[in-house]
Amino acid sequence: MKKALYALALAAVAAVGTTVYLQSGTSPAPSSKFVLLDGSTKSTADFKGKVTLVNFWATSCTTCVAEMPRVIATYEKYKGQGYDTVAVAMDYDPPSYVVNFAQTRNLPFKVAIDNTGAIAQAWGDVKLTPTTYLVNKRGEIVKRYVGEPDFAELHQLIEKLLAQA
Repeated sequence: MKKALYALALAAVAAVGTTVYLQSGTSPAPSSKFVLLDGSTKSTADFKGKVTLVNFWATSCTTCVAEMPRVIATYEKYKGQGYDTVAVAMDYDPPSYVVNFAQTRNLPFKVAIDNTGAIAQAWGDVKLTPTTYLVNKRGEIVKRYVGEPDFAELHQLIEKLLAQA
């Protein structure tokens, strides 16, 4: 019952376009294998030593499309400092749409398609997009955002995490 009410509240928040910031503490990122658009694979083990943004999104999600230029700008700003991004397209997103979106917008970071829904399930049964996780250099989730993040706050957190050993 409590879980259903929580999901309903998040759906209502998403419907009005408000962002919910959910502090996650430092829990280990789930072990996941990401199949990228170029056919290569990455796993959460590859995150170690980098601060990584994992963004669950869909081409049909207006907030996802609207935030993507800021996700790109964040990647470009920090990529040379040990920061990475993985954009995970939801299982209901047609692969051809994802490929077209990534190509026409020149997405500079890794793009994966979660064609079975297993990645979204492993990361907390993600249903709402965008849902974004920030993972520290030790492979721990330190923050989860449902909806578009406050990018100024996100940048401060990224800088803090990049400064850590």
